[in-house]
Amino acid sequence: MRLQLIPAELLPQYLSNVPGGLQQAFNVLQDAELSTPNFSFYTSVASVFSSKIEGEAIELDSYIKHKRDGITFQPDYTKKIDDLYDAYLFAQANKLNEENVKEVHKLLSRHLLATAWMGRYRTQHMYVATDDGRIEYVAALPERVPGEMGEFFKDLKLLLAKKMSFEEVFFHAALIHLVFVKIHPWNDGNGRSARLIEKWFLAEKLGTNAWFIQSEKMYYQQHQLYYRNIRLLGLEYDELDYKKALPFSLMLANSMFSN
Repeated sequence: MRLQLIPAELLPQYLSNVPGGLQQAFNVLQDAELSTPNFSFYTSVASVFSSKIEGEAIELDSYIKHKRDGITFQPDYTKKIDDLYDAYLFAQANKLNEENVKEVHKLLSRHLLATAWMGRYRTQHMYVATDDGRIEYVAALPERVPGEMGEFFKDLKLLLAKKMSFEEVFFHAALIHLVFVKIHPWNDGNGRSARLIEKWFLAEKLGTNAWFIQSEKMYYQQHQLYYRNIRLLGLEYDELDYKKALPFSLMLANSMFSN
């Protein structure tokens, strides 16, 4: 199996460092007692903490009261999280492929972007900057995005069809997350999309227990480390060094033991 974008060279090193008991920890995951037929606790956790990584001022307790119990808050407080919640629900009911990833982006970006850019790859240059205005990453050039995403989804299709060990699934899920966010294909919503796709891949390969993993919560709790590990690869897309991706690739597996 020859992958074009998603690197596999680190797999032996990853397998030597991944925590033991990963499959056992996954197998005992179950839905929360707070969940109901019309409310998913862990989807709320994912939506809240993935949004908090992006700077949204939302608390899990308030969001649960809003989503489960119907308590009304100011719309600006909940609408972006509601959009992401709907995107997770869509992913849980549909196959992981390019068409459905674009649909997910349309859902999660309803209050992030103008309608014309929902589910559409960017045509602008994209930089990631620090709060003080310093450029910390230059994403793929806009004219390259369609081609890079085409290769990304070819790789994804191969990985979805490939038989692999439990630990390999976690490795590839993390690298899918990392490659997607490095391409940065949207005008906004890249991190939210990447974290959702990571979990979506796990669910496709391992089953519905994947939706109960609190990876987004762990990434938020360790968001400085999360961003540091993403930055390790380099400043510009064409110069990324995926040999430095081991610390990031291990975070997903470690999230199984952090909550």
